[in-house]
Formats: sequence, C-alpha cells, structure tokens
Amino acid sequence: MRRVTHSCCKKTAGCKPEGKVPDIPEQIQQELDRLGGLDALLERMPPEDELEETSRVYHALSDPLRLSVLYLIRDQPLCVCIINRFTRLSGSKLSYHLNILKESGLIEGEYHGNWIIYSLTEKGQQFVAEPK
Repeated sequence: MRRVTHSCCKKTAGCKPEGKVPDIPEQIQQELDRLGGLDALLERMPPEDELEETSRVYHALSDPLRLSVLYLIRDQPLCVCIINRFTRLSGSKLSYHLNILKESGLIEGEYHGNWIIYSLTEKGQQFVAEPK
C-alpha cells in the first residue's frame, strides 16, 4: 500500500518554502507573514542532525524499562549484574536496552576488568534529576 501525503502546497517531499502558500486560512497566512514568511519559519527549525539526536533521546526515554535503568543508576554507577536483578531480563535483551541508552548519550559504560560499570551522562542526569 502506497502512503499518500496531502499538502497545502500540492507537493510532498522536498516542499520548498517559496512565497505565499495558496489556499490556507487567512489567519494562518497573517501569522506566517508576521513571523517573516515560510523562509523565516524554516530557519527556526533545528538542523537535521539535531532533530535526529533529539529523536534518539526521546526513543530511549519512551520505554519504561529504559527509564527504570536510568533511575537505578541515578544515585550511583552500577554493573550489569545489579541492573539485571531489578529488570530480570535476559542478557541479550538488557544489552539491547543499554545500547539504546548509550547511543542516545544518556548513559556511558566504563570497563573495570571484566565488569562494565554504567553511569549517567550529564544529558542523562537532566532527565532523572531529583526534584529540588
């Protein structure tokens, strides 16, 4: 099944903001004009790499199990064996979730001999900080 995207500018992918958009409510056009037009609206968008990074973080935070891991290591770094006592996942599933948290920049793992000790990064601390 092919996905059909409807757009007010009669284009789908790669719609370039050029001039006024036909067939939109006057109120919306006035607000766009107030902001400086479509080009100004586009300039307010974060760069693509920043959108991708933010998406990775929200994906990591969207799973209750991964949030649990963040809260477990909030107060002190822990090894996988302690994290696993709380999550009760198989090694491969826990590794999968830890990897998502690492790729999003919320946790980091540091080798201590045969052990990997996981801790929050500064970014990770922002999401599970204790209320003041």
